[in-house]
Amino acid sequence: MLETVSATIQPGQRVGVIGANGAGKTSLFNLVLGNLSPEAGSIDLPGGCRVAHMAQEVGATERSAREFVLDGDVELRELEAALAEAEARNDNTAQARIHGELDIREAWAAPRRAEALIRGLGFSDADADRPVSSFSGGWRIRLNLAQALMRPSDLLLLDEPTNHLDLDACLWLENWLRRYPGTLLFISHDRDFMDRVATHVMHFEQRKLTMYTGNYSSFEQQRSERLAQQQAGYERQQARIEEIEKFITRFKAKATKARQAQSRIKSLERMERIAPAHVDSPFEFTFPEADKISSPLLTIRNGVAGHGEKVILRNISLNLLPGSRIGLLGPNGAGKSTLINAMLGGSSLLSGDRATGEHLAVGYFAQHQLESLDLDASPFLHLQRAAPKASEQSIRNFLGGFGFHGDEALSTIRRFSGGEKARVALSLIAWAKPNMLLLDEPTNHLDLEMRQALTMALQNFEGAVVVVSHDRHLLRNTVDDFLMVNDGQVVEYDGDLDDYERWLADRRVDETKAPQRETASATNAANGAGASAGLVGESADDRKARKRVEAEIRQKMSPFRKRQQTLEAAMAKHQATLAALEASLADATIYEPSRKEDLKRALGEQAEVRRAQEELEMEWLETTETLEAMEAELS
Repeated sequence: MLETVSATIQPGQRVGVIGANGAGKTSLFNLVLGNLSPEAGSIDLPGGCRVAHMAQEVGATERSAREFVLDGDVELRELEAALAEAEARNDNTAQARIHGELDIREAWAAPRRAEALIRGLGFSDADADRPVSSFSGGWRIRLNLAQALMRPSDLLLLDEPTNHLDLDACLWLENWLRRYPGTLLFISHDRDFMDRVATHVMHFEQRKLTMYTGNYSSFEQQRSERLAQQQAGYERQQARIEEIEKFITRFKAKATKARQAQSRIKSLERMERIAPAHVDSPFEFTFPEADKISSPLLTIRNGVAGHGEKVILRNISLNLLPGSRIGLLGPNGAGKSTLINAMLGGSSLLSGDRATGEHLAVGYFAQHQLESLDLDASPFLHLQRAAPKASEQSIRNFLGGFGFHGDEALSTIRRFSGGEKARVALSLIAWAKPNMLLLDEPTNHLDLEMRQALTMALQNFEGAVVVVSHDRHLLRNTVDDFLMVNDGQVVEYDGDLDDYERWLADRRVDETKAPQRETASATNAANGAGASAGLVGESADDRKARKRVEAEIRQKMSPFRKRQQTLEAAMAKHQATLAALEASLADATIYEPSRKEDLKRALGEQAEVRRAQEELEMEWLETTETLEAMEAELS
């Protein structure tokens, strides 16, 4: 998979590992963990380096979620076992020594740390006491992640940590990893996640490793500049730009096509900046135009949704037209998947009026659909069953856009990876020519190139789209409007993803404070503070005053948060510029006498960019300290 490669990862770096499926990313992790031995060369770790990694599977153990996560701190468990042995043999000296070591490790706080990890990854407080065996596979993967984060480490290896996470948990994990003091090596296909977490990108390409300084956007820019030198790589892009511009010119003034024209304008804006980094993508497909379409496609009035006798959502009012592009936001468990099931006309729609257009054709994608694929059938056979009269060549051509070529199109999918099965499911949806797409986490298991192809295909889709996804790049580039699913309601959300992230952060702060207030109230009652409501707990007036003060503090924090984000973007841009300058200075020809002026100019620019970067970093530190001080006022 890899031939004669070298890479050095410095302490504290957060390296995102990217590359096509099968390029060797997971094999690299196994080499670091010692599960594989290199055929030549070596992998060296500092002496005493503590390595933590995320397991991909977990058995159906009866241990509680809390105990399972605590098991991640192996040294703590060893000390606890040693203490139990010392107590059994009445060895007071050993007990005293072990208690000292436990105090140094702050073992008394370990259960609280484990519960914070569990809560951050989307579990409820009650879930901490549930046995691991009671959770589904996706939730067990989250527990594996929590266990890896629990283990004290100098090097943390994470393989696709955002798979099976919702947007809320992704945002929490980003913040946790950015505070992680060790070295991080993580495989990911989530570009926004890498933009927020990675300080470097390691790219697997043509059996080589290339290290890039900066986040994923910086990698795209640097690789694009390199590929831009190859004129042939631009031919496909230029043809695509011409096609989009013709569509915009033709339809931007036509009311019925205005939304599609706007989507193509977005596509064009993004393409000019990033497409060169994806010119060699093996995927390129579209959702064929539906034979017929209705308007509206789907209407729900006075809808009530839930499961059995349990009502989750009330007063649902939806009107989906061709061209509607809606993203569903809301905390974990608020009812997003329940709403999608109600749109499908499933059992979750308990009451209300659901009316469908005469020609409604729904394409539905959810993770459980991968389980319904025939494992003994090939991608070709799956499509042939859906359209027995289609020619063999037309099916093969269609599957080629999803990366299934030659014998792979005829291979049974039993041995396919999750990403390959997801591509089969998407090809079936596209083949059916839907005019409404309901997509529940469609990017799980998909690599970066397939996510890019899916984004482009959705931008060109002329029907209605409703999507739940933790992939913010997909949401930003395919969605025009958001609906918030929260507190039993479905309402229009007048904000963007940055606003939603701040809303989640404020909500998390409130949830953290609630148990503290309850504990304080219970303590006051136990101490006989009196029968007065104002003494037993917080009065209504006090609560209103506190909420008002907190709101004022959050309002003051808003410009600092925006400035922090602006500074981070500027720092990433400067870092990319520095990387490009360092690459030019590494070219031996620049030191030739004939290029004296080039060398002088490059060195001067390098010094200037470094100075500007230092100023940005200082301002970022000051801004961050100010925000932390304000957050302390809220706690």
